[in-house]
Amino acid sequence: MKISTTSISIISYFFVLLFVYAAVSKMLDFENFQVQIAQSPLLSSYAGITSYAVIIAELVISISLILPRYRLYGLYSSLGLMTSFTIYIYLIIHYSEFIPCSCGGILEKLDWNEHLIFNIGCVIIAIIGIFLSVKLKQRILTTSLWIISLIILSFSLVMILFFSSEQMMKKNNNFIRRFPHHPILQDKSLDLGANSYYFAGTSNGKVILGNYISPLTITEIDSTFTIFSQRTIKLDHYDHQFKSLTLYIRDSHFYLADGSVPVIYRGNLNNLSAKTMSYKKMYFDQLQVLNSTHIAFRTFNPDTKIRALGILQLLSGHYDLNNNIINKQKDGLFDTDGQLIADSHTSNYYYIYYYRNKIITVKTPGNSFSEQNTIDTTHIAKIQSTILSDGKTKMTAPPFVVNKMATACRGILFNQSNLMGNFENRDQWKTNAIIDMYNTRNKSYSGSFYIQNRDKNKITGMLATGHYFYTLIGNEIVRYRYAQTIMDDFRKGEAENLNSE
Repeated sequence: MKISTTSISIISYFFVLLFVYAAVSKMLDFENFQVQIAQSPLLSSYAGITSYAVIIAELVISISLILPRYRLYGLYSSLGLMTSFTIYIYLIIHYSEFIPCSCGGILEKLDWNEHLIFNIGCVIIAIIGIFLSVKLKQRILTTSLWIISLIILSFSLVMILFFSSEQMMKKNNNFIRRFPHHPILQDKSLDLGANSYYFAGTSNGKVILGNYISPLTITEIDSTFTIFSQRTIKLDHYDHQFKSLTLYIRDSHFYLADGSVPVIYRGNLNNLSAKTMSYKKMYFDQLQVLNSTHIAFRTFNPDTKIRALGILQLLSGHYDLNNNIINKQKDGLFDTDGQLIADSHTSNYYYIYYYRNKIITVKTPGNSFSEQNTIDTTHIAKIQSTILSDGKTKMTAPPFVVNKMATACRGILFNQSNLMGNFENRDQWKTNAIIDMYNTRNKSYSGSFYIQNRDKNKITGMLATGHYFYTLIGNEIVRYRYAQTIMDDFRKGEAENLNSE
């Protein structure tokens, strides 16, 4: 009996040491602990309450293990807690979309498999401690039933957290970002010598840039990403009062458009001779080429006094305006402002609002559309405006920008957010841009990653293709390679598109 009592004390103080050290470590670096919990694929949505609950539980269990009167309760609690940790780690290793960083004081240097083995050992030790305690009272059968019930309860609790957290993160996110390990890796960069470039598109493996200062210049960067060449476009008519002539690339053709004229040119990349395809059909302030016969555009409908999206058919010259896609909240002008985006590998296009958390996906042909939210909580645009005596609408205060810019490829939309999420490091925001990924096929949030500033220069443009992610920062264009998880999302999108055709 003396040996049993000594063994129980050793086991109890082992858990006291483990839990106290772990709890103190978490408290000393509490902000980082919350961030790590927020990055967990299983606990992201419960990071706030979980971070406090785990520390409190570890300290309360430690106190109960020290007091002989409550030691048995402490051993049962230790078994429940360690069983939950063990099941959590097993799910992380075998069922998680990505493996987060390990954390937890003593165990910080262990990898996840070593962590799992350690926890299984702790579960066994806790069971031994319980049996040694109750053997003195001859309640072996009852104890076995309690242990089995506790393990089942711990398993059920973790599974409930797992499934509910995944649902909340992907569909009903409460503004907690998930940062998978290295979703993109910098591949190459090239100095362009100027910061007046923008992405026009890609063709035959080449990235093609337009230039705000020289709108008739096409800049091509080859697949080696070591040199770039420039050529000049020839127009069939120059006698227009251009204000913002913009270049677009789709497959082997280029398009030049200025919605203030309004005019749209089209030409082949081989000879760069542009012919007028549309002139004074409709005014527009944004445009995206969907394919060789259809162009999406944004305009302001003077009848409804709200922005609207439309489709121009190049062959017939006719266009259809849809007044139901963009919804008014306040003034119809500023509150509906956003970015029109074409998917670089499909004929679908998107509209993402600047001042509220909404993405609209429009499928072509048919122009059926659906909506999904970005993960922030800004449902109503935070803008202030007034109507002047001449009928013009003017902002009276700086707007609250939610989404800054976006690009899309194969159903995945990459959005640069302007808002900090819960449990994020403020210092990271000073030196990085945050890119959130959204799956527009199943309307879910996929994860986020950082794009680091280069010196004091911030990102001014981005382009997603099936193989690379590109950014413009200062005078440089930077190319990144995707991680396998993003490539898998792209392939799923291709399969879904084939099945739907």
